[in-house]
Amino acid sequence: MIIDAQTRVRVARPSRDLAAAERFYVDGLGLEVQWRSTERAAGEHDLLMVGPAGGSWHFELTRDPEHPLEPCPTVDDLFVLYLGGPVEEELVERLLAAGGTRVPAHNPYWDEWGVTVADPDGYRLVLCSRSWNI
Repeated sequence: MIIDAQTRVRVARPSRDLAAAERFYVDGLGLEVQWRSTERAAGEHDLLMVGPAGGSWHFELTRDPEHPLEPCPTVDDLFVLYLGGPVEEELVERLLAAGGTRVPAHNPYWDEWGVTVADPDGYRLVLCSRSWNI
C-alpha cells in the first residue's frame, strides 16, 4: 500500500446540527455537498459530506440521533486552508453570516498570517494568506 499525493482524505467530526454545519461550510466557505443521508435508518448516523469539487478530501459531519455526541474541539483543533494570497473580507463576512464566529488564534502565528473563524460546533477554520510550501 502506497500513501501519496493522490490518496483520498476524509476528516470526520460530530456535529450537533448538520443544517448549521452545511450553512457554514457550503454557503459560507463555498464547499459543495458531496453526499448526505436523506432517510433516517435505525442504528445509523445522519451524515453530511462536504468538500471542494474534484478535491481529494472532504469533511464527513455526523450526528447520531439516538446517541448524539457533543463536539468537544480545543483551541488547537484547526482546519487550515492555505490561500496563497490575502484573505478576502467578503469570505470572512460570508462565514460570519453563515453562523461562524471570528476568534483570536491560540497560536499567534495564525493571527499574523490569517483569520480564524469557529464553525457552529466550535471547530476552528484558519484562512491562511501563506502558500503551502514543504
